[in-house]
Amino acid sequence: MKQSKVLSLVALASIVSMSAFAQNKGLEIAKKADAADNGWGDSANTLNMTLKNRHGQETKRQMKSYFLEVKGDGDKSLTVFNTPADVKGTATLAYTHKSGPDDQWLYLPALKRVKRISGSNRSGPFMGSEFAYEDLSSQEVEKYTYKYIKDEKMNGADCHVVERYPVEKTSGYKRQVVWFNKSNYRVEKTDYYDRKNTLLKTLTFSKYKQYLGKYWRANEMKMVNHQNKKQTVLQFTDMKFKTGLTEEDFSQNSLKRAK
Repeated sequence: MKQSKVLSLVALASIVSMSAFAQNKGLEIAKKADAADNGWGDSANTLNMTLKNRHGQETKRQMKSYFLEVKGDGDKSLTVFNTPADVKGTATLAYTHKSGPDDQWLYLPALKRVKRISGSNRSGPFMGSEFAYEDLSSQEVEKYTYKYIKDEKMNGADCHVVERYPVEKTSGYKRQVVWFNKSNYRVEKTDYYDRKNTLLKTLTFSKYKQYLGKYWRANEMKMVNHQNKKQTVLQFTDMKFKTGLTEEDFSQNSLKRAK
């Protein structure tokens, strides 16, 4: 065997080994982040949403959000709009799954009916914001494949930078780049790339607060769309845990009566 061919095989083996290392480390980081946020049970908060167009004009909305941790599967969430008047009573319900497409429904009070959100529509904007429906589902480990990229500082914290690739073909993203805080595995920033692999949006997390002595939650999340120059800011207040929510609070019927 010629020396050049031997060197090529060695180089190929090295690349394969490095790729496997990056995948394994990326998955390990994602699993640690998931484990760090297990056991909170249920939670509720008040959410203020500010939509800003490319000219700086703002629209504000307020809603209540409820979450339920489900053992062996993804979380359930319910969001109910309180203001402005034209969307009051509108509610969304989501069941995130570890594998397969998530289940999501939208209640429209004007029509008094519940509409199922199909998988192909999950990449669409949530109530006119820069958040897609899929952005608001719990980010289950099994929903992605991973690749560790590097270590880097973000928001003043040492972070692991990990690429993740959605498993579901209906996702609106080719890939996401996530900055995981090394000390507590909370997410500091996420870049979203569209199906053409062009940077679409950036989500930054700030004003973190720890609850129950363990669980970190950002009290502010800012999503900037680099392509249409719009942005949406979410501000969380009155965050509570262990409120006694049950499966019955997250049924399709609960959409119509939620407040």
